[in-house]
Amino acid sequence: MIWSISWRNVWRNKMRSLVVVIAVSIGLVAGVFSSFFMKGWINQRLADVINTEMAHIQVHKPKFKENYELNYLITNTSEKVSEINKIEGVLAASNRIIINSMVATAETGTGVKIVGTVPEQEKQVSNIHEKIIEGKYFEGVTRNPVVIGKKLADKLDVRIRNKIIITVQDINGDVISGAFRVAGIYKTSNTAYDGMTIFVRNSDISRLCSLEENTCHELAILLENSNNLESITDEISKLMPELKTENWRTLSPEMGYMDELMGVYMYMVVVIILLALCFGIINTMLMVVLERVKELGMLMAVGMNKLRVFSMIILESIFLSFTGGIIGIIFGYLISLYFSKVGLDLSVWGEGLSAMGFSPIIYPVIDFETLIITSALVILTGIISALYPAFKALRLNPAESIRTE
Repeated sequence: MIWSISWRNVWRNKMRSLVVVIAVSIGLVAGVFSSFFMKGWINQRLADVINTEMAHIQVHKPKFKENYELNYLITNTSEKVSEINKIEGVLAASNRIIINSMVATAETGTGVKIVGTVPEQEKQVSNIHEKIIEGKYFEGVTRNPVVIGKKLADKLDVRIRNKIIITVQDINGDVISGAFRVAGIYKTSNTAYDGMTIFVRNSDISRLCSLEENTCHELAILLENSNNLESITDEISKLMPELKTENWRTLSPEMGYMDELMGVYMYMVVVIILLALCFGIINTMLMVVLERVKELGMLMAVGMNKLRVFSMIILESIFLSFTGGIIGIIFGYLISLYFSKVGLDLSVWGEGLSAMGFSPIIYPVIDFETLIITSALVILTGIISALYPAFKALRLNPAESIRTE
């Protein structure tokens, strides 16, 4: 009975109740969608960092990352790649030669980072071959093929099969140049990466720099998932103690911070929404109690105990928050579901986003755990918010309340 009475009481002042429900709904739609949007945004950037730019784990000589000296070479590369591939949880490993150099055409030149790879091996740890927008991935050019980013291609004004000159310092310290032809042009969401990273075959750059066979500067390792990132990093480190093993959290600490801040951001959004809901419910229920002082006094005078009055106020608050919360969560979920399929196009800020490494099209990621927790917190907030108005109702004196005009 008290449930039906509480429900009817909620809608005695339809306009006020609708305003509260709509406000709660809009707040939760915004909160749910923004949480899923940020999760998708960070996940996309993280996926690009891992699958395109660096892989989960990298192994190199201890001082190599400090100055990229050519002679900091890992030996017995093939054997080490085979050993790493045997580790449970490792999807694939690839060896790379990394050289900072100059690349030029007849008109202009610029500094770049050369990544020498074994193409078929690199396909297992990097998705650059899926980013090709012109030409093919090391196909169509038989001698010294090179794959470059679109931004760099535009800067050098080159297209497929055009010749570029790569100038490097060989292992003996001599400056030497070699002619390469563009086999493919790739485009990622990170224009800075596209503008400075070129891919060549390991054998071609080794020959140009007079490097020994079966050597490299870096071993890139892709895992089946990130769940065992730290344990596999430690395992590889113990397997090759003379080398330095680092995962993406160490190599790109800003991404680790962003990943951690994502949880903080979602927490803050939910807290802000719940605080707004709390104040809204308290204000509404206080008005309800003050408007119904005489009615509540009469109910207590005819025998309704204070606990039932307390429960009635609490239930009215729960009904308001639950109704608005469910509507908000459903619409927030449906909106997020729609944009998770088609993407949210932020191309108007595309140039700025790409410069920071973010894709201009964001696909929200739906997290059902967040939905469930948010739903529970909304109901809990409704209960907590009603405590003060309900206690105020308990302090009413039936005789004085009946005399109140």
